[in-house]
Amino acid sequence: MKSEKEKMLLGELYFAGDKELMKERLKLRKLIGKYNVTECDEKEKRKELLGKILKNEGDIKIEPPFYCDYGYNIEVGNDFYANYACIILDVNKVKIGENVMFGPNVQIYTATHPLNAEERIKGLELSKPIEIGDNVWLGGGVIVCPGVKIGKNTTIGAGSVVTKDIPDNVFAAGNPCKVLKKI
Repeated sequence: MKSEKEKMLLGELYFAGDKELMKERLKLRKLIGKYNVTECDEKEKRKELLGKILKNEGDIKIEPPFYCDYGYNIEVGNDFYANYACIILDVNKVKIGENVMFGPNVQIYTATHPLNAEERIKGLELSKPIEIGDNVWLGGGVIVCPGVKIGKNTTIGAGSVVTKDIPDNVFAAGNPCKVLKKI
């Protein structure tokens, strides 16, 4: 029998109120709380805390406040920057490439809920992974929905809601986000 965590990572219906998952989220929230009260000149402390929160492979900078669910589902490449108020709901894998920039208030959602009200009322959830390629820029206020892949060298305009995959080398924007031109 699969654990709720295994179901969560497989994108199957799972119960988010599971004790193991709640314990993991609480542990991470304590680390996030420490990170979010660091001073702007405490670069080493921030780097140390981010190393405990995320899977990162190099130079990353995230301006507080920053929020995520588990941290261990987020893989970040070298030279990543996220401006203020970034939210990553990482109940499934989030892979972020190298040389990626997020404007303020970017939100990445792997979490989703069943359309069926009876399942939602029971507290059941679903998840779908998200992948963001190398050299991507997400403008301020962008929302990336569950299951989306954003191609390399792509720019997403501010305020966009990305509901479908976006290819390499384009500028896309809008709600819903759509390709406006090739770069």
